[in-house]
Amino acid sequence: MLNAEVWQGVNSLLDDYVELRHTDTIVLAYTPDSYEVVARVSAAIALRQMEFRRVPMLPLVDPDFSQRLAAALPPPTQVAGRLIILTFERETMSHDQDIRDAIAPYDKNSCVVMRAISSCEELFSSALQATPNELSALNTALLERCIPAQRLQVKTKMGTDLRIGVDSRRYKWISNRGKWRPGSFVILPAGEVATYSSSIEGLLVADFAFNVNAITERSSRLKEHPVFVEIRDNRAVKYWCDDLTVKSFLDECFTKRCAFNVGELGLGTNYKVLTPIELNSHINERRPGVHIGFGQHNQDLDVPYRCNIHLDLIADGGLLWIDDDPEPIDLERVNPSDAPHPTRSRDEDVFSPRIDELEVDDCCGVVTQRGIELFSETHSDVERLRGPERGEALEFRD
Repeated sequence: MLNAEVWQGVNSLLDDYVELRHTDTIVLAYTPDSYEVVARVSAAIALRQMEFRRVPMLPLVDPDFSQRLAAALPPPTQVAGRLIILTFERETMSHDQDIRDAIAPYDKNSCVVMRAISSCEELFSSALQATPNELSALNTALLERCIPAQRLQVKTKMGTDLRIGVDSRRYKWISNRGKWRPGSFVILPAGEVATYSSSIEGLLVADFAFNVNAITERSSRLKEHPVFVEIRDNRAVKYWCDDLTVKSFLDECFTKRCAFNVGELGLGTNYKVLTPIELNSHINERRPGVHIGFGQHNQDLDVPYRCNIHLDLIADGGLLWIDDDPEPIDLERVNPSDAPHPTRSRDEDVFSPRIDELEVDDCCGVVTQRGIELFSETHSDVERLRGPERGEALEFRD
């Protein structure tokens, strides 16, 4: 039986996010792991007595996807209203350029693309319960305070204490709020603002979950075994965790080139995300609070390195101090703003370049000549336990 909250989330996607109209032309693209999700969305569209087309796709590498997508799209002259393309994947974000190429002949002012990663029940039962208007107001409230700021400090109950420099003239803010703008793709789930810190130091205690751009079968929850990371000069210099499997997973991540660099300062705003889910997921990343992304950064040009991994370590809640204001913002209780959303921000926070354009063989998963390589409990690098034993800190050295 379909859960009532899941069904409500499906309808929120169509009504609040897409704002579906009877003149729309709808195409649903999906990977095999998201078939059940697409079946629910299809049923909701059919109940509106609207037609749609479905396009299956393989994750990451699918040479024939562009042809299948093109065959499903009507000629631009036959699109009476908007062209709506919704994509669903569980663990990947694939074929971005193929989709951009396919919609190039269409009017960008009437072509809506929404891309759902972490397609599972919780996407609908929790993350999509928060509407784009609500998330936009929450993001605006943080951005109108953070963009002019020079210094931030974040503390949490579990011991996070980070002192952060920001330079909004040099480094862009990203605002993921579920709102479509002409020429942009909407990434779901929504609910986050993020930037690249000009400086950061202190202690991060990730007590909620992790999210990594790799396919992993392990639970992402960190409630029972928080991860501690000491940060100096925009780099992780030491990390530890009392759970051996989590510690081994961190060893695997941090051995990637440049993975110890702090590439993202993120503030989650989706107040409907209350508890961590087991899936390695952007849903967890939207949890109100602070998260730090290690490895690949979220800027276009101004950060002089590339990394094939992006590991988000997510803390639960927290207080945010801005410059010399003695009153902090409770990140779990942000007062929404009535002001217009700032225009000096970008909407996307997930990218899927072509495999052959990457510096290394990774794109939202660990892709090798053997295919998709999973992080698992039996991975040879984990078995070798190159880091210290349980609970002992590993320190980076140049």
